[in-house]
Amino acid sequence: MNLHLEAAHVLRWLHIVAIATGGGAAVVALLLSGFEDGREDLRGLAATVWAKVVAWAFRMAVVFGALLLVVLLQQGDNPFVVGRAFTIKLVLALILLGLSEMTPKALAAGKRGSALLVVVLFLTTTFVMYNQGLFVSASQVLPASQVIPPPQATAGPQAH
Repeated sequence: MNLHLEAAHVLRWLHIVAIATGGGAAVVALLLSGFEDGREDLRGLAATVWAKVVAWAFRMAVVFGALLLVVLLQQGDNPFVVGRAFTIKLVLALILLGLSEMTPKALAAGKRGSALLVVVLFLTTTFVMYNQGLFVSASQVLPASQVIPPPQATAGPQAH
């Protein structure tokens, strides 16, 4: 069993968990805000859930993401070099964080627009990172003659 943990792997996992927690809790808080109109006992619950769970999860995602970026740069990996996906993600994530910080007050006032926009930005950001290949320019794609095939494809017939 290999128990060798690298900082980049742990930070990437923490970053993803924080993002998933924030995005899931944002959807829950948005749904809760819809029930607050008809029930007095639920009034303010969406704003509280947002302030306690969503905002902190997104804050932690930014912290873990920044630490991950530092570790990757120290290892010689530069996510800014390959395509535009990381730059787009960074811009969307900073906008998402800013909106997320303003959302509890809006939810407390009964306004759901910023919460909905945060959920849409969350979905857009995750789409961009999952589909990074869509944001690579043609000049960054290697021609077929330079692509190294996987090891299984290069193995020749085995002698018995």
